[in-house]
Amino acid sequence: MNKTFSSMNLIRYAVAYVFITAGAMKLLSNELSSTFMNLPLPAPELVMYVVASLEIICGILIAINKEVKKATIPLLVIMIAAILLVKVPILHTGFLHFAFATRLDIVMLALLYILYNSHQR
Repeated sequence: MNKTFSSMNLIRYAVAYVFITAGAMKLLSNELSSTFMNLPLPAPELVMYVVASLEIICGILIAINKEVKKATIPLLVIMIAAILLVKVPILHTGFLHFAFATRLDIVMLALLYILYNSHQR
């Protein structure tokens, strides 16, 4: 079995790493979970557990190259919600500060879009 390591594999592994880590940190970090609890969400604790679980499960699916197209959809929604809930409110501090704070979010959106479009089914 001769498998080459492609750019798409690198993107998959990088995206999986970010989301698995983010999901785990939501469950393990008191600081991150308290930040999540202060977001204007109904039942923030339940939403945090759902988001963390989706990040971990979808990250694993992407890492093992199973159902990648389906796994990117909830992660795209999570990233857009994170930008709207956490990053847009800091726009009042200036666009450059906002742009800096959203840099990972924007890159992850782009990589998820690439993964979504690169997988059939």
